[in-house]
Amino acid sequence: MKKIKHKTKKSACKRFKKTASGKIMMKHSHRSHQAHSKTTKQKRHLKHDIQLSSAMSKRHRYTIS
Repeated sequence: MKKIKHKTKKSACKRFKKTASGKIMMKHSHRSHQAHSKTTKQKRHLKHDIQLSSAMSKRHRYTIS
């Protein structure tokens, strides 16, 4: 029997990226709007990507190719 291929979800493809080791990274939330009310430290920490938790990684494993 042939293996079923999963289609890439384009919305997820734009939000997440897969590293070479297979981890899934995403951007922080609360970064895009009302930056004037946030402190410089807060904006600096939101700049870096974060790794998805293992539970969320299992959910998004097949949506990203």
